[in-house]
Amino acid sequence: MQRTYLTHLLEQAQRRVSRDLDRELAQVGASGEQWRVLDSLSDEAGRPIGELATLLSMNPPTMTKLIDRMVGTGLVQRIADVTDNRRVLVFITDAGLELVAKLSSRADAFHANLSAALSPAEQAQLSKLLSCLVSR
Repeated sequence: MQRTYLTHLLEQAQRRVSRDLDRELAQVGASGEQWRVLDSLSDEAGRPIGELATLLSMNPPTMTKLIDRMVGTGLVQRIADVTDNRRVLVFITDAGLELVAKLSSRADAFHANLSAALSPAEQAQLSKLLSCLVSR
């Protein structure tokens, strides 16, 4: 008898949802990871790469490579912190703000469609259970 591990189910769900979201956002020219970064920076407050990595549950080297690519396409910029010039902050650009608006409307529609697969009670239960796992 084959056992079903919770970790396998969580990984499968995460991969499928991420793949489908990436496919949806690619129609506007970005990935889910790029949208998450831009969304995090859309308040126009600069953040260090390490803080972004922690906030978005990414390892710092992966975040650095992603930010490098986004700097190259003009979506974000690095600026020395005015209070501590040894620290570099990442800021969203005007082009990034324009793109995040397009991506957010697509992401909102994607999330609404995803949520429609569950009843409101199931959504609440799943959110509660996942939040419990994440906070451990």
